[in-house]
Amino acid sequence: MQRHSFIEDLLATLIGTSLVALGLYFYKESGLLIGGTAGLSLLLERFSNLSFGQLFLLVNLPFFLLAWWQMGRSFTLRSLTCVSMVSLMTDHMHRVLTLQSLNPIYAALGGGILIGIGLLSLFRHNSSLGGINILGLFLQKRKLARAGTVQLTLDCLILAASVFMVSLPILGLSVCGALLLNSIIVFNHRHERYLGASV
Repeated sequence: MQRHSFIEDLLATLIGTSLVALGLYFYKESGLLIGGTAGLSLLLERFSNLSFGQLFLLVNLPFFLLAWWQMGRSFTLRSLTCVSMVSLMTDHMHRVLTLQSLNPIYAALGGGILIGIGLLSLFRHNSSLGGINILGLFLQKRKLARAGTVQLTLDCLILAASVFMVSLPILGLSVCGALLLNSIIVFNHRHERYLGASV
């Protein structure tokens, strides 16, 4: 199997993390929720003096132990790099982009598409954004479940647990965004269809 070159991996990392950071910025500015460690970090940010990026990095640290043990050093270091880049870019997105008005429906759907395509780019280049991504890829590697299916299930559980923290319209839009995001991964990240790199 032909592996990606260093330049291809580098470009995919830059593109993937940039898309995810922009999508998360949409969610953050609209008060929307998302699943996984990113969603947990957005929730914790409301009750903490730490920024989203700082919390996102901290929440992901335990999952890197699983990654190192089961997915290998290369995957773990790539994922740690991606999490750090998304944390940094999301925290400082306001320096390059100021949103005067953002429709929550557009934020949910557009943000979901951006994050889904960004994650797909990272997955296809032997990387992830930690947390549930690592668990999903681990189970897919063992042929126990598809990464997107695992992520969708856990995301919905996390969003359901947030029902008392946000309004029903915001929760509904967040669920729609999660469905769209994970559908992109479910329908596009299949080993039998894409053979560019081993994850």
